[in-house]
Amino acid sequence: MQFIDEALIVVQSGSGGHGSRHFRREKFAPRGGPDGGDGGKGGDVVLVADNRARSLLDYHHSRTYAAENGHPGMGSRKSGRDGADLELALPPGTQVYDQSSGELLADLTTPAERRLLLPGGNGGWGNVHFATSTRQAPDRANPGLPGAVRTVRLELKLLADVALVGFPNAGKSSLIRAISASQARVADYPFTTLVPNLGVVRHAGRVFTVADIPGLIEGAADGAGLGTRFLRHIERCSVLVLLLSPVDTLPPAAALSVLLRELESFNPELLRRPRLCVLSKSDTLGSASRRQAAALSRELGTQVIDLSSVTRHGLDRLLGELARHFGATAPASPDAYDPTTT
Repeated sequence: MQFIDEALIVVQSGSGGHGSRHFRREKFAPRGGPDGGDGGKGGDVVLVADNRARSLLDYHHSRTYAAENGHPGMGSRKSGRDGADLELALPPGTQVYDQSSGELLADLTTPAERRLLLPGGNGGWGNVHFATSTRQAPDRANPGLPGAVRTVRLELKLLADVALVGFPNAGKSSLIRAISASQARVADYPFTTLVPNLGVVRHAGRVFTVADIPGLIEGAADGAGLGTRFLRHIERCSVLVLLLSPVDTLPPAAALSVLLRELESFNPELLRRPRLCVLSKSDTLGSASRRQAAALSRELGTQVIDLSSVTRHGLDRLLGELARHFGATAPASPDAYDPTTT
């Protein structure tokens, strides 16, 4: 399944049905008076956060959505049927913006959450409402009110507890495969991961979700390498794991400096969140990995965990540190999904 995290769509609520201009025409009541019913209400446009929705792919291919119009009123004071509501199923974490003004209209963060986006138009009154003592045969009925039209932008920000952040080919996908059932693609070249991957981790009685964020590069906060699209998936994560590769072109300390600078440039609040530094690919350093991690810890003034997703060295230590941030019943859902798979 293709992962799409942005879409632009046009939505329209239903128009109300027209009121009826009808008069009784019974055999023994030649002047039976007005009995036109009201028109039905137009359907609303409702946003629904649905766990079964994996991405915004459906809204990428189909761009126009409309609720049903209300049905017109009928004789014998029968009201027209209301138009059916249009429910747009969106993945939890979707934000909905007005395309013209940029206003945030809805932020769906809770599964099964419902938000009214556009109300349907009211139905028109039938002529039965306009009869008076002096006007007993009104030939008037109101038209239904039109529905509303809006162009909205959908943006998906993944809901996860932990974000794996690093340069391309820093070992993020290998790590998420090692600690969860995620089938993130792994290869020995940069930008193997082009979409976020989610994995569910269970450790020491804790359950939490981990997001593998596509690799960032310098200038990501300004859009380089689709950086802003990748960075926004970090905003909802409560803990950051910064992966530093010992075989990267940049030394680990310099790489960390760039990553922190990009995070701060995108959203300064990200630097106030708990974070762990990881020296990945320790199998490439052999017995020197622990010494290099210790030296890096002293240089950075913070704890650095050395690990290898291949040999699983350091994984328990990392998971233990992460589990401390989450209670026994963590906010992560046990049926969380990998959005790149069906």
